[in-house]
Amino acid sequence: MKDRETETNKLVIENSLQSFFFDKLQEVNRKTSRPVSNESIYYLSMVLDQFGESARLFEEEEGKLREKVLGVKLLESSSLPDTQKKRCLKEVGDTALFVSGYFHESLNSKIIDVGYYEKLGQIAYKNLDGFFPKAYEVPSFYKKLSKRFSCLTNLVSIISQDFFSNNLGEMAYLIVTDKNKVKVS
Repeated sequence: MKDRETETNKLVIENSLQSFFFDKLQEVNRKTSRPVSNESIYYLSMVLDQFGESARLFEEEEGKLREKVLGVKLLESSSLPDTQKKRCLKEVGDTALFVSGYFHESLNSKIIDVGYYEKLGQIAYKNLDGFFPKAYEVPSFYKKLSKRFSCLTNLVSIISQDFFSNNLGEMAYLIVTDKNKVKVS
């Protein structure tokens, strides 16, 4: 009984939320059949850190907070000047990545499902690659994020599930690119 109490009452001490997510993502990534690059894990940990502040999921319009409408933002980005377009594409990609991974389970019962958010994120990152042909010393970094978007959202989804089930680190994972074929064993 005491061992169970000790294990569930562990205090996690990290220098930052980003380093905490980086460590957890690395741990899950090592167990996947097709791991993503360290640069992708680093970027993903930054995205998760950014959304540690829940206000980032919303935008203010006429003094009221509302959910970001990512599809509209993506469409509107095409008419923006380049500096604003880059920021908008990154915001859409990052938000879609977080939402489709962290809220994967709840999105499956919605009209606008995970696949919608994944497509938006893929398009945003693919378009962002045109502005940044090299990032983190990796050629076509954002294009690669676009292609591995499902893998990245799967990593986030596993971490999200583990947080809610208190089983972090006790499971083995097989991640494939089709979410309908994800198996956790």
